This record gives sequence, C-alpha cells and structure tokens, in this order.
Amino acid sequence: MNVYVPILVLGAIATGFAIFSVIVASIVGPKRYNRAKLEAYECGIDPMQQPAGRAPGQRIPVKYYLTAMLFIIFDIEIVFLYPWAVHFDALGLFGLGAMALFIFNVAVAYVYEWRRGGLSWD
Repeated sequence: MNVYVPILVLGAIATGFAIFSVIVASIVGPKRYNRAKLEAYECGIDPMQQPAGRAPGQRIPVKYYLTAMLFIIFDIEIVFLYPWAVHFDALGLFGLGAMALFIFNVAVAYVYEWRRGGLSWD
C-alpha cells in the first residue's frame, strides 16, 4: 500500500489544482458576453438553422474523417511501438513476428489513406 501513496497524493494535488483553477478563472476572468461567443461551434462548420422535422442539409466532408483516421492510425502505431522497442530483446522471435503483423496492418491503413487522398492538403 505504501507504493501507491505518492500516486494518490499526486492525483489529489492534480484534482485540487484543476478544481481551484476553474473556480478562480470563473471568479476573476472577464465576463463580456456577445452573440458570437454564445453561438454553438462544431468542427469549424457554421451551424445551420433547420426547419422542424428535417434532417440536416449539409454533409461533413470526407476529408474530416480521413484526417481523423490518419491521426488515429499513427497515434496508435507510436503507442504500441515504444513498449515493443524497450523490450525487444526479451520478446524474441515471437515479438518480432507480432510486430511485423502489426506494421503490416498499419501499412494497409496508410495505403488506404494515401489512395483516398488523405495525405494531400489542398
């Protein structure tokens, strides 16, 4: 149990600091409201007024999803590569084969992004 005490103390300090910061910012911060600040903001697309009972008329561009997929693909790749690189010697051939399969899966996703135009920023 003594091993977890510093972690719990650090978690308590972080939680206290977060709560303190939010409270102080709401008390001390400026309160100048205007119409632009009160509008909803969603992914850089201006909100549309929809008549009652109708579906939204504007679709989100596919480029948004391709960019999100690209981030997820490479973020997950890096997260799994670090522990593998640290324990490469201990894993042996099994670890090498598992990582080869993982890299193959990531390469398939990368080729899909490339073919769909997710890497071209126009």
